[in-house]
Amino acid sequence: MITRWSEGLADDNMAEDILVDLGEVIARHPWWRARAALTMDLLRRLGVRPPARVLDAGCGWGTTLEALEARGYRAAGADISRRALEKLDRPGRELIEADLTRPLPPGLPPYDAALLLDVIEHIEDDREALARAGSLVKPGGVLIASVPAQPGLFTEFDAIQGHRRRYLPETLRGAFQGTGLDLERTFWWGAWMVPVLRWQRKAKRAAPGESPAETYRRYLKLPPWPGPLALRLAYALEHRRALAGKLRTGTSLFAVARRPA
Repeated sequence: MITRWSEGLADDNMAEDILVDLGEVIARHPWWRARAALTMDLLRRLGVRPPARVLDAGCGWGTTLEALEARGYRAAGADISRRALEKLDRPGRELIEADLTRPLPPGLPPYDAALLLDVIEHIEDDREALARAGSLVKPGGVLIASVPAQPGLFTEFDAIQGHRRRYLPETLRGAFQGTGLDLERTFWWGAWMVPVLRWQRKAKRAAPGESPAETYRRYLKLPPWPGPLALRLAYALEHRRALAGKLRTGTSLFAVARRPA
């Protein structure tokens, strides 16, 4: 069932046709699976355990939402794209159409945690989006955000996705100022991918006449077997080091914040 909190224009954040039509590509891509696994472990370490209520804001293709459900969380998926939500809709699943740039309905029950995974880089006023999502968390509850990192790695792939920016630790910390949330830590993820993205920045340019969807699919093309296995192993090998804050670079940054009790 899909509940509407607010209505926005999905194409302002990412072309909705790409978001909706490439779900099968995302479903088999190791990056989204690895990010979901990292998030599940992070929630556990923060003491947010099933059957806690968790909001996956900007749930997109539903990879993290499915991981939450599989572990027994009372999960809700929110997204600006009604079409994306309709593809995820099934009996018993809580889905919400919402635009984080618009006011929230009054009287919403609070969540134990909110996730904004690769969401705020799509929004002009990232601070407002964080504050709005933070207001949905109960006192003492947790907000986890992830963002693409390092402005120098910005490519046409970012532009196609509707990214307005890539972050550094100081700019991510700055986005939390004035949100009413206490930022506890930030950490890097995807250190092994940095040289890969640098190579893509130089080598992968759109061919003449190539559509944005074709470019997006090209960037996500997986190498032949056993390449996908090697990618999964690379993410698994740095999983614990990322959570421990031992990485000194990465293609993504995570932030953990808490609403004051």
